[in-house]
Amino acid sequence: MDHTVHNRIVNFIWSIADDCLRDVYVRGKYRDVILPMIVLRRLDTLLESTKEKVLEEMKFQKEDLELADWDESGLKEATGYVFYNTSKWTMQKLQDTATNSQQILLANFEEYLDGFSDNVKEIIGKFKLKEQIRHMASKDILLDVLEKFTSTEINLTPFEKQGPDGKKLPPLTNLGMGYVFEELIRKFNEENNEEAGEHFTPREVIDLMTHIVFEPIKDKIPSVITVYDPACGSGGMLTESQNFIKDEEGRIKAESDVYLFGKELNDETYAICKSDMMIKGNDPKNIKVGSTLATDEFSGYKFEFMLSNPPYGKSWNNDAKYIKDGKSVIDPRFTANLKNFWGIEEEADLTPRSSDGQLLFLMEMVNKMKPASENGIGSRIASVHNGSSLFTGDAEGGESNTRRYIIENDLLEAIIQLPNNIFYNTGITTYIWLLNNNKPEHRKGKVQLIDASQKYKKLRKNLGKKNCELTSEHIQEIQDIYTNFKEILRKGETDIVSKYLIILISDIIRLQ
Repeated sequence: MDHTVHNRIVNFIWSIADDCLRDVYVRGKYRDVILPMIVLRRLDTLLESTKEKVLEEMKFQKEDLELADWDESGLKEATGYVFYNTSKWTMQKLQDTATNSQQILLANFEEYLDGFSDNVKEIIGKFKLKEQIRHMASKDILLDVLEKFTSTEINLTPFEKQGPDGKKLPPLTNLGMGYVFEELIRKFNEENNEEAGEHFTPREVIDLMTHIVFEPIKDKIPSVITVYDPACGSGGMLTESQNFIKDEEGRIKAESDVYLFGKELNDETYAICKSDMMIKGNDPKNIKVGSTLATDEFSGYKFEFMLSNPPYGKSWNNDAKYIKDGKSVIDPRFTANLKNFWGIEEEADLTPRSSDGQLLFLMEMVNKMKPASENGIGSRIASVHNGSSLFTGDAEGGESNTRRYIIENDLLEAIIQLPNNIFYNTGITTYIWLLNNNKPEHRKGKVQLIDASQKYKKLRKNLGKKNCELTSEHIQEIQDIYTNFKEILRKGETDIVSKYLIILISDIIRLQ
């Protein structure tokens, strides 16, 4: 996407807050209006041209078929998407027919929202959008906000449009829409001083992860594959994985059918992810809301690929009652058979300290690895962690047992140290763990440690705490090091990641 166009759209939307919301909302609440409205407008632009077809289909079902309830399949066929709206309204029509009466506009707006299919209504509910439009109507700004989001000065549609000056406005692709979402979320998080663990993964880090996950087996990818993220956020890793595999501009351009699965705890972020799935033609039912650790929503599922940036440094106390009963682990995802001192296998507790649950997310993914005997490639996992996953935990504690299980089963293929300050809201050191249950022969029994901490380009202007980025050249260099199984050592130093190797080894060699 053209970055000039992208920045223009972001700046225009960002200005809506100052122009319309400043005297009605405190600054930290701007996102409660802006994010749901941009999601709604995007869905609205996709349905706008199909409105007559939907109304004709409704008339046919009611008068000719005499159906008591709507046949959803017919309505979805009329729109060409997995969602629809049965009201007579579009956002443009709401704006065009609005009078000075905020209450009439509010009634029409609510009728419009009530006309959406259930999958969109769920998104509207998660955003609490009805409460927001009622509040805006009571403060006499609903029409002002509606006019901004239907303005001809920006193009939020996937189609080329003409601007007020007669110049053509380029279409906003689905990928471009994702960039707009995430840039706005980043700006809101920065404004609200969000916690370090609550951040969105920079696109270049996702790009690196997709490279190391998919490139090595690009010639072996099955015709049907699944991708899973147990902490999917706004869905960036899922959609970028799909783009990497299928897009004309992607790296692989495979003919595979790609099915995306994810779960997200935050209602607002879940709503963004689900709407993004619908916009891009993916099945929104595969995106679940709630705690991944508390409930195994995808119990029995196995996935070829898993990419995730789970929360780190965050307590899992709220989920503890679903995982443990006293000292006993009741969720099979977080136990494993390990040999004791006498060589006898016994069930080991894999739960880490209550203040940091990131290794639980890793074991959730390990639990869902597909055997190579089923698909020929097994499963590949890329997961972002901070340093505590490498070194915290006493011998025979949950963290130690988790590392021991992963290494003894030869699942860990590589650890890549990323540059500091590459994330927006935290400057801590981070690592990508790459797991593979179908290692090639030359990698068996080995773990590749890659220090990429110095491979970055400084930004001209900081984005929150992010002051550097990986360029495409850096990503390719790291990919080449990984692919060719090279050592990477800075002169006169040991690889930074290697200082943790003795800790990983101690998880296997038990104290005698």
